[in-house]
Amino acid sequence: MNRQPSIRIVIADDHPLFRGALRQAVSHALASAEISEVGSLEALTKALAEDADADLVLLDLTMPGVQGFSGLLFLRADHPEIPVIVVSANDDPAVIRRCIEFGALGFLPKTAEMEQMGEAIRAVLDGGVWTPPGIDLSAPVDAEIADMVRRLSTLTPQQVRVLMMLSEGLLNKQIAYELGVSEATVKAHVSAILTKLNVDSRTQAVIAAAKIAGASWATAGASATA
Repeated sequence: MNRQPSIRIVIADDHPLFRGALRQAVSHALASAEISEVGSLEALTKALAEDADADLVLLDLTMPGVQGFSGLLFLRADHPEIPVIVVSANDDPAVIRRCIEFGALGFLPKTAEMEQMGEAIRAVLDGGVWTPPGIDLSAPVDAEIADMVRRLSTLTPQQVRVLMMLSEGLLNKQIAYELGVSEATVKAHVSAILTKLNVDSRTQAVIAAAKIAGASWATAGASATA
């Protein structure tokens, strides 16, 4: 008999204890799963660059290097082929709907029981979408917000990183240093971001992103100049 390939799952969360709980839930649901753990967006990016054959990522919204939905946006832009389940302590229905709009196929509250975690993991691996019972994904959304969600979803991985850094108040030269690129490249990314978000300035871009995620995005970049 040919051996069936095992399911490969990456747990991305900065809390070791919760990573352990998730690992236990995954092992309970899929005994043969290969599980790896990372504690930051940078570590997740590196892990997927080295081995992009993951079948599922369990993603915390509040890891180091992440603001609001930026980690989800970055991951969906960088690896659109890998299904994502967001795992978060914030189980507000609006947050859950926003995660699905940004491309997650599931949402698990950190208060979920192990059986519920296993149910969500199996559902998404089977090609479905899983959210906590009682969440109405068909609820009408504000047209302006829906349009900005769509626009943010068109950003490339590098553009998401630049927008995150704009939100932190970094100047072009600082962003260039952090990314290891020229200032001209950063200016080109900023210009593309403004075009895609249909705004006139980096301040407006940061405000637009903050509007989507509420208080989750930093708005320090609002005072930065191009």
